[in-house]
Amino acid sequence: MPRVGRVNIGGVAYHVLNRANARLPLFECRADYAAFAAVVAEAHERVAMWTIGYCIMPNHWHMVLWPRKDGDLSEFMRWLTVTHTQRWHAAHGTAGEGHVYQGRFKSFAIQQTRPSFDQRAKGMLEGGDAILSVLRYVERNPVRAGLATSAVLWPWSSAAGRAGKQLADVPIIPLTPPPGGLADDWLDIVNRPQTDAEMAALQRCMQRGCPFGREDWVRRMATEWNLTSTLKPRGRPINAKKGS
Repeated sequence: MPRVGRVNIGGVAYHVLNRANARLPLFECRADYAAFAAVVAEAHERVAMWTIGYCIMPNHWHMVLWPRKDGDLSEFMRWLTVTHTQRWHAAHGTAGEGHVYQGRFKSFAIQQTRPSFDQRAKGMLEGGDAILSVLRYVERNPVRAGLATSAVLWPWSSAAGRAGKQLADVPIIPLTPPPGGLADDWLDIVNRPQTDAEMAALQRCMQRGCPFGREDWVRRMATEWNLTSTLKPRGRPINAKKGS
């Protein structure tokens, strides 16, 4: 199957994900996490980028990024991934021993416009704003994985950063609030499970790279960005009758 093209347009929010090669541990100690945070902070100095949220997990990481110009997302991620790979090998004495990451980063675009009250009432997007749905998914990762009882207790995330719970000697990853800001009880919202439908939609977007938002917006953007293949069922269609 040919590789799906990547959206690299400025002024659009994205969920970005990458995993360690073979899903082996990527961050095994405090120094590993801090080193990655330093690379992310340095990447912001090189490429203008709004970071709405992030979560660094033992063998992968998530970010919610909003590049300002066309091409900025790929440039930001290229520098971040290459630099982190080089420093990781240097720190672990493994230069020349294989890949750190399983491959190129994965991403999907996120709708930015808040649904109207009527649209929310009709259930056009579970959980409200698409960016908040994605951010909630990202920040709740440690809770789902059983690594923390509350998102704010995982120091390697934007949830901890917003609450002032980041470790004092770790480089600060600059954060930008999402459009419309966050509710006063945001941390309580993050700690509550998302619906099965919302989780399924997010996981499908992560796997296939399709846009995330209201159905009408998703279909329109998939057509505009030549991503209609990401919306189609995978595999060959099943014939209702053998030989038909």
